[in-house]
Amino acid sequence: MKNLQLVVVCCLLFVSGYGQSVNKIEVIDFHSTHRCITCKAIESNTKLVLETNFSKELKDGIISFHVVNVDDENNYKLAEKFQATGTALFLNVISEGEEKHIDLTQFGFMYGKNTDEFTKRLTSRIEKQLSKI
Repeated sequence: MKNLQLVVVCCLLFVSGYGQSVNKIEVIDFHSTHRCITCKAIESNTKLVLETNFSKELKDGIISFHVVNVDDENNYKLAEKFQATGTALFLNVISEGEEKHIDLTQFGFMYGKNTDEFTKRLTSRIEKQLSKI
């Protein structure tokens, strides 16, 4: 009887997904307290892309968006993890418990003030990573 109970519990845990890794993408926009026009544009355009093209994934928790001030003492560890000392844009792709940090900082500065190009290129990058998780 004890073995049967153990089998039933294991089956329920397996079916419910307990213990499985959560696959998701964290979009992280790091910035310092004093922000330039491009830094603000990166945040604004990233929000636009996510809300326009990935609203379902945001709602379902597959994608999350975090704006992180690196000057805030509470954020030091996270900024250090990504080696962000100022403005930086990252995709943190979490798949099967493994994290993959994709640095989009150069991209952000290159296209931050060009909404159309930023939208097209960030959407493509996120779609590519979504297909992998």
